Amino acid sequence: MIGKRNPTGVVLFGPPGSGKGTQAKLLTERLRLPHVSTGDMLREHIALGDALGLEVREVIKAGNLVPDPLVIRLVEDRLDRPDCEAGVLLDGFPRTIDQARMLLGMAEGRGLRLLVIHLKVDYDVITARLTGRRVCPQCGTLYNIRLKPPIVPGRCNIEGARLIIREDDKESVIRQRLVAYDAQTMPVLEFFAAHVRFFEVDGSDRKPEDLSNEIVNWIQSAADDAEFDSASGEGL
Repeated sequence: MIGKRNPTGVVLFGPPGSGKGTQAKLLTERLRLPHVSTGDMLREHIALGDALGLEVREVIKAGNLVPDPLVIRLVEDRLDRPDCEAGVLLDGFPRTIDQARMLLGMAEGRGLRLLVIHLKVDYDVITARLTGRRVCPQCGTLYNIRLKPPIVPGRCNIEGARLIIREDDKESVIRQRLVAYDAQTMPVLEFFAAHVRFFEVDGSDRKPEDLSNEIVNWIQSAADDAEFDSASGEGL
């Protein structure tokens, strides 16, 4: 668990392809916090093919960000579940100033102390990562034709199914997502840096385990700090 000053809300922050998914898996295992991924929740709706999923699919296909009210509603519903009472790791939220303000309010109302981790990765590295990514449509296992290829080219090691390229992993969509990230999400970093505990780490060319070790050490140090307190939202 995260030290003795719980509950803690850890926000894993970074551009698409920065390794948030990998770090989220490592951190949830080590910190024993529930992993709340807006991307996973949205993809679940897309897979279901419900009205929400169809709406989200068109937005993502165009490389745009999903509207704030929709994302906020999903996150609020998830945070109200019992497993989040002792803390949570947020992945992919918030991405806009309005979402960040809402998160501060949610955290205050639930007694969560926020810690923000920013994974900084060069955009050329991100593009190379994502254009090589493939996913199994049956079990969801991720591969990378350059970094983590399947045993049989084009086939999932587990299911044997033909791997696919996600709509949001096409280069034109990736570039558009990074433009949207710069315009709408980067300002959130400045917002958080002024209001909550904030840590930036370079993840461009490092082993995931080494990066995770550095992040966990900082989280535990910050969570145990006697001066560490939740953002109150004053002056916002």
